[in-house]
Amino acid sequence: MTPIRKLAFVVNEAKPGAAELARELLVVARGARVPLKHTKRFPVPKGWLRGCDACCVIGGDGTLLGVAREAAREQVPIIGVNRGSLGFLTTFSADEARAQFRDLLRGHFRIAHRAMLECSNGHGLPELALNDVLIKDKINSRLVRLEVFADGELVTNYTCDGLIFSTPTGSTAYNLSAGGPIIHPSASVIAMTPICPHTLSNRSIILRENVQLRVYNRSPGSTLLVAVDGQRNLRAANDAPTEISISKLRLPLVQRADYSHFAVVRSKLKWSGGFIDQR
Repeated sequence: MTPIRKLAFVVNEAKPGAAELARELLVVARGARVPLKHTKRFPVPKGWLRGCDACCVIGGDGTLLGVAREAAREQVPIIGVNRGSLGFLTTFSADEARAQFRDLLRGHFRIAHRAMLECSNGHGLPELALNDVLIKDKINSRLVRLEVFADGELVTNYTCDGLIFSTPTGSTAYNLSAGGPIIHPSASVIAMTPICPHTLSNRSIILRENVQLRVYNRSPGSTLLVAVDGQRNLRAANDAPTEISISKLRLPLVQRADYSHFAVVRSKLKWSGGFIDQR
């Protein structure tokens, strides 16, 4: 890989140890004479990453999600350093970042290109989601009736608390909590998972990469909320469908050379395929 010539830092100082770690890594980058820019603000404003070769995000997965849209639009690889809890997306620990940062600046890393969803609700430009798009009633306690079409063909009508449309990256987030499947990040699919459906036969559906989805509100008097990555809320138009597809853009995510998705799942979720003797 080409060495990093200009580096951006996004630091979530609300996370314990994030500010201190950022100061350490900034010293390393300045010692390597790498031009820098940094901010405590996220989501980052449009165009802020333009001209950067990489962006070091120090915080949790939510911090990284606040940078993902702009990083995908500008094709700036993200180096995620975890100072949060699980850290599925921020794959470097603080110790790994300290030990490997000089090598990262020299370009010694690999990049995974993660799929993103594109979501449009009839108002404004489409939104991008790295993890998921959630469709639900704007009042939390209300059931909704949602009609889903895939490439113009009726899938089914759901009576449920909402629907989650997840990328493979987001499959270990809300999708997993709602009973959806774990999907390898390199798979080219969308998972559609109903939340508390009012029938035992409803399960997740896995849809192909180039599917065009439309979701209609069939609940009289109900207004839908469309939540993008749990960070941006859109109000769906009652007279138009919410449209979801996989974006042409991919998020470039920096990974260690020995990165293993299943090792992360085993470590973060304490996931095992067999009996664990806890005696």
